[in-house]
Order: sequence, then C-alpha cells, then structure tokens
Amino acid sequence: MSETVKRYYDDSAEREWSRLDHPYSRVEWLSTLRLMDRYLPETGHICDIGSGPGRYAAELLQQGYRVTLIDLSVKALALAEQEFRKLGLQAEAYLCEDARNLHLLEADQFEGALVLGPLYHILEEEQRLQVIRQTARILKADGVALFSYINSWGVLKAGVTEFSESYRDPEQIYGYLQEQKLDENRGFTESYFTIPAKALDEVRAGGFDILSYAGAESFLAGMSAEVTRLYREDRLVYDNLLQAASETSEAPQYREATEHLIIVARKKAAELENHAW
Repeated sequence: MSETVKRYYDDSAEREWSRLDHPYSRVEWLSTLRLMDRYLPETGHICDIGSGPGRYAAELLQQGYRVTLIDLSVKALALAEQEFRKLGLQAEAYLCEDARNLHLLEADQFEGALVLGPLYHILEEEQRLQVIRQTARILKADGVALFSYINSWGVLKAGVTEFSESYRDPEQIYGYLQEQKLDENRGFTESYFTIPAKALDEVRAGGFDILSYAGAESFLAGMSAEVTRLYREDRLVYDNLLQAASETSEAPQYREATEHLIIVARKKAAELENHAW
C-alpha cells in the first residue's frame, strides 16, 4: 500500500484501538465477533492480516488461539504488543509488512485468517487478487478466512447524514452505485470501495469458496447519529438493537447495503495442489 495509507495508520494507531468502542462501531464489532465464532475453526493458528493495533487478535488470544499479526504500521503493532502485555497476552509474531507481501510466509501454516482492512486500500484489482491468493496459499486444507470490503452502497446511505453536502452534485450520488477509487482528498485516506457482487467474485477468483457474507452494520447501517443518541438516552433500546443487528448481519435483506461487507470463505480444495502463483 502507498506511503499515504501507511502514514494514515501510523497517525491513527490509538484511534484505531478505541474506534470499535464507539456506540455505532460496536455493531461492526459484535457482528464480526459473531462471524469469527461461527466460522473460524475452534482451535489453531490465525493470521490477522492488516491487524492494526490488534483488537480482534486480542479477542482470539483470549479464546486460546495462536495469532500472528501482520500490519504495515509499526506504530499499530507496537501498540498491540503494549496492550496485549497489559492483558497478559502474547502473540506468536508481530510482522510489519504490507499485505501484498504474504509470499514471505510459508504455505499451509494457518487454520484461519482475518483480512479485515487491507482490501480497503488496494486500488488495483490484480493486487487485491494477489492478497487473496496468497491468503489461500498460507492456509491449511479447509482453512477459513474473513475478508472485509467497504461497500459503496452502504457508504451512499451513510452519506445522507454524514456528508450530505457532497450530494449537491448528483454525480456524487450515482458514483456510489459502483466501485470507486478515492485519493486521500476524497476518502478518509487512499481508499477502494466496491459492491457486493464484485467483491464476492474477487474472493472466488482468489481461490476460495464462499460460505456466507454479512453486512456488519445490518439494519442499523447509516444510522450512526441515531444509534449514538440511543446509546446515551435509552441504553436498553440500544442494547436490544445492537444484539439484533449483530444476529441478523447475514440476512439477505440487510447485508447488501452496509458500510462494511464481510465475506466468509473456505480455501478451495483445488488450491491445495497449486501454490505457484
């Protein structure tokens, strides 16, 4: 990924650690944990690719998994190690590498993988496919991975309350009906947004069978302000909605139009004999 993306995450390490504590982001957090619990193997070694400061890795370590963290930000990894130490946790390794460099890892060594961020920032399709193929290569037979994309359709909906002024230009609205490649002036940093069908096709082309996919925010997508208000004013309603949203994130009527699309996939059997990418 570019120096722009690396700089963004170096500057955002602390914010990324606390981001999932925001009342709205808790929906994404719980939905992702539910998918991890439902689809990852019960034990084994998990590779967290694009781990950031390690919020999901910490959860896995607490459940008894072995975890290797990979991230392009040395500051994020340093924060992960610091926070893990406070919790009495220790990862197998903290590797400061671009997700496109997974070829440096040995094949067939992980039971599962998380790829919950790198694909947001890789603008070229062939490079995204490289990450997905290499994820398949490092997984053992029947290994399961979770891939996250930013969904243009969900961003369009969120924009109604978060950046509606940009919709004075109708082209901005219709642009979100397809994939978008944004520079740091238009995105939160250099970013890639896509649509569900294209994301699913990429994961299949990278050597995986799709098990399921989810919209992390479920029916609460685009409602950050209202969800936050309920958190402050009516915690019972908030808690009930949070639970229901996380439990319905895979429901077809919700998963197509949320900001975070999470694809759950299993390594294809045919890939076991083909590591020559």
